Amino acid sequence: MFDTTQVQAAASADLITPDNAVMLFVDHQPQMFFGTGSGDRAAIINSTVGLAKAARAFDVPTVLTTVAAESFSGPLLPQLAEVFPGQEVVDRTTMNAWEDEALVAAVKATGRKKIILSGLWTEVCLVLPALSALRQGYEVYVVADASGGVTPAAHEHALQRMIAAGAVPVTWVQILLELQRDWARQETYGAVMEIVKEHAGAYGLGVVYAQSVIGAHAAG
Repeated sequence: MFDTTQVQAAASADLITPDNAVMLFVDHQPQMFFGTGSGDRAAIINSTVGLAKAARAFDVPTVLTTVAAESFSGPLLPQLAEVFPGQEVVDRTTMNAWEDEALVAAVKATGRKKIILSGLWTEVCLVLPALSALRQGYEVYVVADASGGVTPAAHEHALQRMIAAGAVPVTWVQILLELQRDWARQETYGAVMEIVKEHAGAYGLGVVYAQSVIGAHAAG
C-alpha cells in the first residue's frame, strides 16, 4: 500500500552519481568508425567527447579499451584520448571486452556497480560486454548516441537486445545532467556549461544566449 508518510524530497538510489558509476569506452577507433553507418559519424564523435568530458568534470572513473589497435583497428580516437592524457588504454584481441582479464580487472578496481557503456559497434562490441556484465550483477547504461552500428537496423536491434536483458538506454546529455542534478552545485556548474556550449548543439547555443542576456550564471 502506498504510504504518503514515507514520501520525502530525496533522490532515488537508481540515479547515476559521480560516486556510483564507472564509464567504459569501447573501441572508438578509426577502423570501427569507417564501418559505422547507423548515424552521422561526426555526431557520434561529438557525443563521445561530450560524454568523456562529463566523466572528467565529475571525476567519474573511466576505462578506455581498444581492440587490435596495432594490427587492424588503429589507435583510440584522438579527441577521446586528449580528454584523458596519459591514461592507459586496455588493448584486446577479444571482440567481447568482458572476456579480457585486464579490462574486467580495471572495471572491478573502481568498486562501482553502474557501468556507463559506449562504443563501436553496437551489435558486437557493446552487446557482448553488456550482456556479460549484466549477467554478473552490474547495472549497464548504454549511451546510444555515443555508440554506433554498421547499419541503423543493427544499432537498433542491438539496443533492443540489451534492453531486453536489463540494460538502460541513455544519451550523453542525459548522463551529464544527471551527474549535475542541481544547478546550485557550483563546483561543477562552470564545467557543465562549457561542455554544453561546446557539444550540445542548439542547447549549447541557448546557454550562450541566456548568459549573454541574463548573465554568466544563467542556469540550465
